[in-house]
Amino acid sequence: MRALILFVCLSVGGLATPRPKQCTSPPLLTGSFSVATQNEKLMGFAKYSYDALRKRIHLREVGSFNNKTFHIDLLLLYKEGVMYKINYKNRTCSKKPLSVEFHPLEIPQSASLLGQVVLGSSSGPGQGVLVNTWAGELKLKEGPAKYMSTVTEFGCIPVSTLFHRKKSGWVVVSFFNGIIGLVDPQHLIPPSFCEDARLESGEEPITFFNLF
Repeated sequence: MRALILFVCLSVGGLATPRPKQCTSPPLLTGSFSVATQNEKLMGFAKYSYDALRKRIHLREVGSFNNKTFHIDLLLLYKEGVMYKINYKNRTCSKKPLSVEFHPLEIPQSASLLGQVVLGSSSGPGQGVLVNTWAGELKLKEGPAKYMSTVTEFGCIPVSTLFHRKKSGWVVVSFFNGIIGLVDPQHLIPPSFCEDARLESGEEPITFFNLF
């Protein structure tokens, strides 16, 4: 496997491109991602709206955890320090404190470049996408987390991330259908039936967006 990775990296080395640098993704993004854990306890699919300018994230996820299906709709407002758990079907809303720090989607400056490759084919225009893969380690409250992230060379659009924590093992996140900008800005505004929601105590969510 190492020999194969080295061969691919050397093949792409012929492309006359500057050495990749750590980057930050566009501040406004809309898209989807899938997530799965090594122990197979969690598998999910999510749609997201991401606003790094006003530090807001909306996640709508369906999946299974411990062989039980779930559906969750979260609005994370980091500037206000609150998280809304929304149920549009029943028009109910719970409001909880959110004190974790907002982290923009980016490749940390401490990350090391593993290589640059073309996903697909480099034989003709439009047949492949040039991407960079980075690796490193984050220091979290729960302990260190290793990661390996792939982003596009042009635009720094997230493609995939693997990260490892002692508690969960390896987690694989694959991004797709990414669009620069907010398709529906209303997704980042609490619905009207959340206006009377009282602040409750509870655990804060640990999501991919909390890590990067």
